[in-house]
This record gives sequence, C-alpha cells and structure tokens, in this order.
Amino acid sequence: MKKTLPLIISLSAILVSGSAAFYSVFGLSKLFAGASTQVIIMASSLEFAKLVTASLLYQYWNTINKFLRTYLSIAVFVLMVITSGGIYGFLSGAYQATATQSELLDRSLLIINQKQVRFEETKVDLTLEKTQVNKSIADLRVSLSSPGTVSYWDENSQTVITTTSSSTRRALQKELENTIIDRDGINIKLEAVLDSIGKTDIALLDKEIQNEGERELGPLKYIAKITGEPMDKVVNLFLLLIVFVFDPLAIALVITANFAFSVVYKTNELKDLGIDTSNMNRLEK
Repeated sequence: MKKTLPLIISLSAILVSGSAAFYSVFGLSKLFAGASTQVIIMASSLEFAKLVTASLLYQYWNTINKFLRTYLSIAVFVLMVITSGGIYGFLSGAYQATATQSELLDRSLLIINQKQVRFEETKVDLTLEKTQVNKSIADLRVSLSSPGTVSYWDENSQTVITTTSSSTRRALQKELENTIIDRDGINIKLEAVLDSIGKTDIALLDKEIQNEGERELGPLKYIAKITGEPMDKVVNLFLLLIVFVFDPLAIALVITANFAFSVVYKTNELKDLGIDTSNMNRLEK
C-alpha cells in the first residue's frame, strides 16, 4: 500500500491538474478570442511551469535562495489565480450559453402562448357570432314557414308584423340566404382557428420536449427556489466553490505526490543500507 499510494496520489494530481489546465486554457482563449491559438500556447506553458515550480519549491525549499523562493511562490500563487479565473470564465460561459438557450425558449413559449390566447379569444367570439347567426336563421325560417304570409320583427315599432307582401317575402328570403352564407363563412373561420389552436398545442409540446437547457438548469433553479435567491447569485456561488477548490487542490496533490515519493525513496535507501524501517512514521503523518 505504501508503494501504490504515491502512484494513486500522482494519478489524482495529474487528473485534477490536467482538468484544471484544460478548463483554464480554453476559458482564457474565450476571453481573448482574437488570439485564441496564441493564448492556448501561452496558457498551456504557464500551467505546465506552475506544476513544475510547485514541485521545485517543495523539493528545494531550503536550497534555493530566499529571493528566488519568494518570487517563485508569488508566481505560483498568481498562476493559481489566473487558472481559477480561466476556469470561472469557462464555466460561466458554458452556463451563459445554456441560460441564453433556455431564455430564448422561454420567450418563444411566451409568444406561442400569447398566440394561443388570441386564438382562444377568436374562437369564443366566432362561437358567439355563430350562435347569433343560427338564431337569426331559425327566426327567418319560422317567418317564411307560412305559405301565404310572413312574420317578422320590426325594430321601429318593436312588434311582430305579419304581411302577405311578396316583396317582403323575397327580401326575407334573400336575407336568409345571406345569413346562411355568413354562417358558412363563420364555420370556415372557426375551423381555421381550431386548426391553429391544435398547431400551437403541438408547437408548445415540441418546445417543451426540446427544452434540454431547462432540464440542465433544473437542479440550479430548484436550489434558487428553495433558497429564495436569484438564479444568477446561486450559479455564481456554485462556480466560486468549484474555482476555490479546483486548482488549489491540484497544487496540493502535486506537492503531496512529491512528499509521498520522497518518503518511499528514503525508505528504500534505508532498506538498502540495512536499516529497519518498520517503526518509521506512516505516510499520512
């Protein structure tokens, strides 16, 4: 276990530091998109130099002079801050892309909902108009049902007038035909509105199915809801937690790997000299 643990620590250090370097490099390249290739080369070399410098400081802390040791320590700290900034930029950019997609979808859903509301209002108006037209048709047919006379409602006198005038009968017949034509036109409009309502229902369903961004942001929205904090504040806090632990952990693992290998190396040296190492402090101490 003592021999394999340094290898495990080293593997963990490589994975964490490599991931931190990857996100930092591409995050910085997005911040300076005008020279992304040059930034990637520069940031990659700085990331590699940072890990080497951290190992150097651990291995030769008491050997190198104080001025150089101070400068290298400051350089590692500054590079950690830069790496953390790159990681933050990468993650915030990824969140912003998802949030923008979700926002666009929300707006499109709002537009479709507004269209659906208008279609529903038009449907109600057409249905009411159709009811009134059907009543008029029924009244006209009752008025024309008598073979010799016709009865109709006179608006001026507010009474039902019964007459045998053929001209009045023809006028009422013409009005009946026109009212039937109006009713048929209303039916066509009503069918079109019902078809539009069906299409908007399908469009809403498709949008909700395609809402990948909404599902990705679902946990964060839930946290924002239960904490009562704005979504951006929750996301920012979450990103800061990742940033504060990411690169510092990578540097700590690199130093720990150096320490683990130095202990194993010293143990092997003592064994080669024939010295008993069973009572040596454990690695974790």
